[in-house]
Amino acid sequence: MTETVENAARADRRPPRDKRRRPRVHRAWIVAAVTFVTIIGGAAFNSLPGLLIDPLHTEFGWTRGEIGLAVAIDMALYGLTAPFAAALMDRFGIRRVVAVALTMVAAGAIASVWMTASWQLMIYWGLLVGLGTGSMAMAFAATVTNRWFVARRGLVTGILTAAGASGQLVFLPLCAWIVDRHGWRPASITVALAALVVVPFVWLLMRDHPADVGLAPYGGTYLAKPAPARGAARRTVRVLFDAARTGPFWLLAGAFAICGASTNGLIRTHFIPFAHDNHMPVPVAASLLAVIGVFDIIGTIFSGWLTDRYDARRLLAVYYALRGISLLFLPELIGSDVQPPMIFFIVFYGLDWVATVPPTMALCREQYGEDSAIVFGWVLASHQVGAAVVAFLGGVARDVFGGYDVVWYAAGALCAMAALMSLVIRRRRAPGDAADGVPDGPRPVDAGGLGR
Repeated sequence: MTETVENAARADRRPPRDKRRRPRVHRAWIVAAVTFVTIIGGAAFNSLPGLLIDPLHTEFGWTRGEIGLAVAIDMALYGLTAPFAAALMDRFGIRRVVAVALTMVAAGAIASVWMTASWQLMIYWGLLVGLGTGSMAMAFAATVTNRWFVARRGLVTGILTAAGASGQLVFLPLCAWIVDRHGWRPASITVALAALVVVPFVWLLMRDHPADVGLAPYGGTYLAKPAPARGAARRTVRVLFDAARTGPFWLLAGAFAICGASTNGLIRTHFIPFAHDNHMPVPVAASLLAVIGVFDIIGTIFSGWLTDRYDARRLLAVYYALRGISLLFLPELIGSDVQPPMIFFIVFYGLDWVATVPPTMALCREQYGEDSAIVFGWVLASHQVGAAVVAFLGGVARDVFGGYDVVWYAAGALCAMAALMSLVIRRRRAPGDAADGVPDGPRPVDAGGLGR
């Protein structure tokens, strides 16, 4: 009887007999390609806010603070939705969640063409686009990678992470040209079409699990598709409360909030209006921002290589410190045309843009083990909340002071704080090392308030 049960269990782990032949190109690579294109299509909207602040201010008379608030709602919802995105995909499937998310992004972009009041901007840009893009955050790439790949996971993760920067590279110059020649409405429609065009590819080519097509994951063995997960959202919340009792979580979340404030909230949202204030043509400023995306890809891959070899805390400290210094110099470098010092800033800042992600993920793994992916989702949420705060306050500062200089100086000071926060994270002892008598796992905050 026991032998019969074991044989049945082994049979359940094998693919159907007529589908055991390995295809010439593994379906996992097709799914990864669709994921890459989907992230690019979903990220197209990220090219718009910085381009449209001045046109919306000119046409409707809305303050930059009001426009910044809509961008802030978008970024905050993006971050707060991200930790639950994986749970939604486990429950309803990748195809359904991503198709609905892309449709929401397209709906928000198209509806904005007919808006007449700032509250509508906050609904269309903030609510619809924020929820849509949040459902396609890093959890989407992580879910696809974990389900479809055993071998080459690091490579695939790096490629899919770079998709967002690739979208910026593609759409920023295009949308800048459209805004400059034809106005902001055609640019918004272009972004909506980019999201909608991807939906059929997702529905036809994306599959939730390798078992759906009778395959094993790339580099792995065949596994039956698990039943839809229930209670994943509760686990997401429980992990947050457990991690919040430890010091490293607050240090990582605080530093990553500053990371978001000094990248998405500041540069992505306010660099183009800042450059335009200094008489730089908008298409030129948008091209510089796109070039940041090119070096962002290089810097992220190189940072991953460094993270495998050096202390992640020290890498973060260096990244934040150098970023802060560069932001302090930016008001002196900007001008009506592009000079070599400005090119140096773009290259340098681009290499540092998301170089913080690999060491932050490594510290989450070190501190929180099997819950690290969920913890990183919450740390990513703090990143977007930080971005949202500065997207709003940056616009308010421009309204109050008539310029952005104070924002760059404040961001430089915050980056110095993030560098210090990264350095004081205490290393967790290796698994099995019970010299201090404390079991492995997340540790409570100690007397010094920093945890272990």
